[in-house]
This record gives sequence, structure tokens and C-alpha cells, in this order.
Amino acid sequence: MRRKDKEIVNYREIEEIMRQAMICRISLVDGEYPYIVPVNFVVNDKNLYFHSSAEGKKIEILRKNKNVCFEMDIQSEIVKGKSPCAWGMKYLSVVGFGRAFFIDNSDEKKRVLNMLVEKYAGEGDYIYQEEILQKVIVIGVIMEKITGKKSRIP
Repeated sequence: MRRKDKEIVNYREIEEIMRQAMICRISLVDGEYPYIVPVNFVVNDKNLYFHSSAEGKKIEILRKNKNVCFEMDIQSEIVKGKSPCAWGMKYLSVVGFGRAFFIDNSDEKKRVLNMLVEKYAGEGDYIYQEEILQKVIVIGVIMEKITGKKSRIP
């Protein structure tokens, strides 16, 4: 990272950003161009998880190339200055790289889906119909490299 003064080196701070973030952007490699999609996600045990329909561009790309980049941020705010060049941005962000994998085991799918639903809806007793589970793809990403960055412009 070029700006060492903005780097977050404490992994617990990075984990907290990932816990609080509501959207993760997943960047995939599709031939000549990158392809980026926002997803609902959850992080657990050094893995990032999200779900998807069984069909679509994201799944097609992941079946060919499992390398991904991901980004999430919280507390983003534009800070106005006296002139446009004096403006800035407050934020806490995480960028990482990893390798995606598909979760096929029904019990593991339910475990991850429960974590996802709990993050966004709170705890509960969730029941998944088997036909729905067959249509849903659950993807994990082994997070291999993660960096955190902050900007607290006064």
C-alpha cells in the first residue's frame, strides 16, 4: 500500500469492517475485462460467503476462473472543502484476493445460508425447502490476502 499512514494493520479492525459492511463487491476475471458484482455476504473462519442463482454470468465466470478480488467499505462520507481540489473522503475499507469454491453439501449450504440470513435479518429458526436449495448456489472464497485502509480527513 502506497499510503502507509492509511493502512489498517490490526486484523481485528479489518474483521470489524467486514462484519459491519452490508455489501461486498466481487470482481471476477472474464477474458479481457473484469466483471464486478455487488453481493450480500458473510465472513466466517477466514472465508467469505455469498449466494447466487444457479445461472448467470457470475456463475459462468466462476466455473472458468475461481480467482476473485473483493471490496467492502463502511462509514463512507464526502468531506467538502473550499475548492473541489480540497475535497476528500472519509472511509474504512477492505480489499482482498482469494479463490472461490462452490458448496454442494446440503447441510453446509444451510449452515452458510443461516449465517447470511442472521446477518441481515437476525436470529431465527430458518427452514429451507429442498427444491429451493437445489436452485441456490452457495459460494465461498478462501481469503488469501487482505488489506484494510482508512481515511479520517478532519
